Amino acid sequence: MLTRVLIVEDESIVALDLQRRLIRLGYDVPRVAASCEQALKAIQEAMPHIVLMDINIAGDIDGIDTAAQIDLPVIFLTAYSEESTLQRAKASKPYGYLVKPFSERELHATIQMALERHQVETRLKMSENLLAIAYAKMESAKRELELHASELFKEKQRLEVTLNSIGDGVITTDHAGNVTYLNPVAERKTGWSCAEAIGMPISRVLTLIDEETGLESVSPIETTLKTGQVTGMAHKSALVNRNGSRFSIEDSTAPMLDRNDQIIGAVVVFHDVSETKRLADEMTYQATHDELTDLVNRREFEKRLQKAVQGSVLHQQQHALAYLDLDQFKIVNDTCGHNAGDELLRQITGLLRLALRANDTLARLGGDEFGVLLETCPPYVALQISEKLRNIIGDFHFSWDGKTFPISVSIGLVNFGGQEAERQGVHEIMRFADSACYTAKDLGRNRIHIYQTEDNAITKRHGELDWYTKICSALADNRLALYGQKIVALNPSVDGQHQVHVEILLRLINQEGKVIPPMAFIPAAERYGLMPEIDRWVIHHAFSFISKIAAPENAMFSINLSGGSLNDEKTLNYIYEQLAISGARPQSICFEITETAAIANLLNARAFIVSLKEKGCYFALDDFGSGMSSFAYLKHLPVDLLKIDGCFVKDIISDSVDAAMVDAINKIGHVMGLKTIAEFAENQEIINQLQMMGVDYAQGYGVGYPEPLTK
Repeated sequence: MLTRVLIVEDESIVALDLQRRLIRLGYDVPRVAASCEQALKAIQEAMPHIVLMDINIAGDIDGIDTAAQIDLPVIFLTAYSEESTLQRAKASKPYGYLVKPFSERELHATIQMALERHQVETRLKMSENLLAIAYAKMESAKRELELHASELFKEKQRLEVTLNSIGDGVITTDHAGNVTYLNPVAERKTGWSCAEAIGMPISRVLTLIDEETGLESVSPIETTLKTGQVTGMAHKSALVNRNGSRFSIEDSTAPMLDRNDQIIGAVVVFHDVSETKRLADEMTYQATHDELTDLVNRREFEKRLQKAVQGSVLHQQQHALAYLDLDQFKIVNDTCGHNAGDELLRQITGLLRLALRANDTLARLGGDEFGVLLETCPPYVALQISEKLRNIIGDFHFSWDGKTFPISVSIGLVNFGGQEAERQGVHEIMRFADSACYTAKDLGRNRIHIYQTEDNAITKRHGELDWYTKICSALADNRLALYGQKIVALNPSVDGQHQVHVEILLRLINQEGKVIPPMAFIPAAERYGLMPEIDRWVIHHAFSFISKIAAPENAMFSINLSGGSLNDEKTLNYIYEQLAISGARPQSICFEITETAAIANLLNARAFIVSLKEKGCYFALDDFGSGMSSFAYLKHLPVDLLKIDGCFVKDIISDSVDAAMVDAINKIGHVMGLKTIAEFAENQEIINQLQMMGVDYAQGYGVGYPEPLTK
């Protein structure tokens, strides 16, 4: 039977995505709730086994208070970390936390551990209840011993059968902590028979150690006999039996009281969780290691790098990071296939390990890229090790299916430590190493490039820094210009077609007066976070232009917005402000956002679109089809137009696959009630083909070249 999961999440898109992921993992997700009331109703009707609860849900009762009303294992989902909220959540004793965003592997592991814990606690409660009932009956039998001796004997027999049949180990002691009873499970686990153990100290029969330190732990029975309180075993405890074997266990100890509430002994109930722990350790290992090479993965590598950075500040240590990229990997992959590429990576992994010290960390960062963290390593030693890595790979020839390939590696080396490393941070150090590595490639490959603060080679390769200054200067001097390119209807019968439809494009004017196309400076603007400011410049000047020209009432002007603006609340407020100031009609404005930016910021993009559509603006999804998940996310974005990526359109005459892609996107867009625009309509032949396909609009040099808006 499938595990039934109830999702309590007021963000419908998040809930839907989570539901699909759970179903893909093999769970049954019959219901989704958004509030406390819906959750309680769904639990009665669907009877789930576990609840995934967002802390912030709809209604007056949040997820934490809702969880308090549910007698089911609850895993909290949250993107927040306020101390007060965490303390409230902790007090509710959840079965786990998942911090958004999270992977399917984390989701599955957390659910499985929660279910296992719930089952363990349920069994423990059942055992405790059985024992409580048993001893209550025994006490009752004692009070009536003279009158019911035979009944007492029968009851004792029944209790022994119960204790002998349960799956948990049970041990009882007298008030001094000496063993008075072991059930069969306890006998098997401890290695002591009941007859041998009776009268022995509990610490000798039930020997407990801390699994991490190996040191002996205090027996919970000793604590219970002293305090009279129910006591749980320390976290990560193990039982060492008579033969020296170890078992990971969990237990609970309770006092036994006489009719005067005096402690007469204690009972411990425990069970073996070795297999559960093994599975948990295995999942933890898989989450931190690369499956192909068994090396540390990027996420774990960055964690260790962070520790090294912090340690360098405390202990004034010098470390180094080597970033490796194989020079011939693509040739092997393309020539012999992915199996050969995988085998090459495994063999390279073995070679790299031979050249490293015991305390060095080797990781696969992705593809054919490796990282080496050299801790407590001065620069000259780091260079020696890097040369050793380069030489050992350079001497290696990879053979596959009768073919032999020489292999080499380019290495970027960064030395770091102290306050400067802490200021730079992990991601900056990784970026330095990556830049140095690819500079080594640019300089001829099969070499080491050491990153330095004043590094002309890296600066040359990454000219974005220079563009950053140029863009800031252009914004300050108002040296940006708006161009317009026509979009025409391909079918006169298209409903709602606009008499004038123009996409507003941006150009930069350099200090010599030369017009610079956007692809020369936009990547740098995106890299350094300048796009929201550029977008605001375009919005201001475009709205001003639209409000002043005598355009037809049904004219449409398309304005591009970057992914950065979708996450910038200032941009949304700025648009509201400029609409009011300029007097431009919202119905004449269509904002274009790229598919990639929309998918990367799905929730923000949807909220952004909905807010402006309420004002009357239109939205187009630009470059549609370029992403891997286009159709999966399209239905979640309330856009009006689809702009089919020009990479498919430009070759539809000669490439049947591209033609089929354009036709499919067009048809799906129409099924969803959207108008379609084909970009890169370079000539009349392409335009005719688009018209035959039923595409609504075309844009490109075959329709018209971009021209300054003043013309």
